[in-house]
Amino acid sequence: MNIPLLAARNVTRNKLRTVLTTLGVAVTVLTFVLIRTVVAAWYVGVEAASKDRIATRHKVSFIMQVPKNYADTIRQVPGVQAATWAQWFGGKEPNHEGEFFATLAVDPKTTLEVYDELVVPEEQKKAWLENRQGILAGDVIAKKFGWKVGDRVNLVGTIYPGDWQFEVSAIYTAARKSIDRSTVYFHWDYLNESLPEQRRDKVGWIVSRIDDPGKSATIQASIDQTFDARDIQTLSQSERDLNNSFLGMMSAVLGALDIVSVVILIIMGLILGNTIAMGVRERTTEYGVMRALGFSPRHIATFVLGEAFTLGIAGGAVGLAIAYPFVNQGVGLAIEENMGAFFPYFRILPDTAIAAMVMALVLALVAAVIPAWQASRLRTIDALRQVG
Repeated sequence: MNIPLLAARNVTRNKLRTVLTTLGVAVTVLTFVLIRTVVAAWYVGVEAASKDRIATRHKVSFIMQVPKNYADTIRQVPGVQAATWAQWFGGKEPNHEGEFFATLAVDPKTTLEVYDELVVPEEQKKAWLENRQGILAGDVIAKKFGWKVGDRVNLVGTIYPGDWQFEVSAIYTAARKSIDRSTVYFHWDYLNESLPEQRRDKVGWIVSRIDDPGKSATIQASIDQTFDARDIQTLSQSERDLNNSFLGMMSAVLGALDIVSVVILIIMGLILGNTIAMGVRERTTEYGVMRALGFSPRHIATFVLGEAFTLGIAGGAVGLAIAYPFVNQGVGLAIEENMGAFFPYFRILPDTAIAAMVMALVLALVAAVIPAWQASRLRTIDALRQVG
């Protein structure tokens, strides 16, 4: 006789309880997957960061600027293939003032050299390079605002106040996840020429592409040593470390989400434990009869664990079946469109799905350990007397 199979079939005896328990587990699995996907989405930029890029900024703070001519010096450092620069602009779309998106003043030609994952049609690339008021917009932000190539748009400056006029010269897609598809790039010269003399020729950071990622640390040190004797010293980091520094500001939130995901698992365990314990109490007489017919305590324990395993796998499967369309085709698309600067890629990762299913099964078995142990210790006469 196949005890586990018999136990699995026995789950359907109380259909309402089984359905409610399965849905309870499914909801906790869905919640767990959603929380873990939020955490994973935060780290996409870190995980996908290019290994052959180095960012150089002011040594004191990221918000302080460095001279633009530092880029020319960095290009002379052994191991550096190309270098570009950028300045955070902080633009707002007047008709969508509540929407956040990155707006960067850059050097167009060298930006396309350093960020080779920017995919831009050749005719649009040429148009952007030639138009000093042209912008290169990500396809996600362009779709959100209804921008098309050739449109005239206004952006309201926050760091650099005023109404700034631009033309959409090009729209890019990304070949890798290392690029946010909700960023707007425009000519740094256009910004620089409008500034007072004392504020000109300064940039927020410089990004270099190197020829050997294995020498990244050495090249970073060489770049910083080059400016040690200058009035403004620098701090160079890999792109991964730079992205990590941004995430450091959200470490408390991410830590809280980790705690919440653990609480979700505990709730799942309590749901399963309660259902299994109720089933054991209701079937005490049956276990007594089984013992009288010659079943061993091990068989009784296997019977209980088999029911728990079935509930766990059913709840996990239903939860994932709901989670994939809910997250990938629903919430994920909305978040990428509306919060692409924070979550450029919001999808359930295979590791998250596997972890959710494994946790559902493990917690189901753990929740059944005590009821299974109690059932296996029942004496035949006590089990029969309890119900009779």
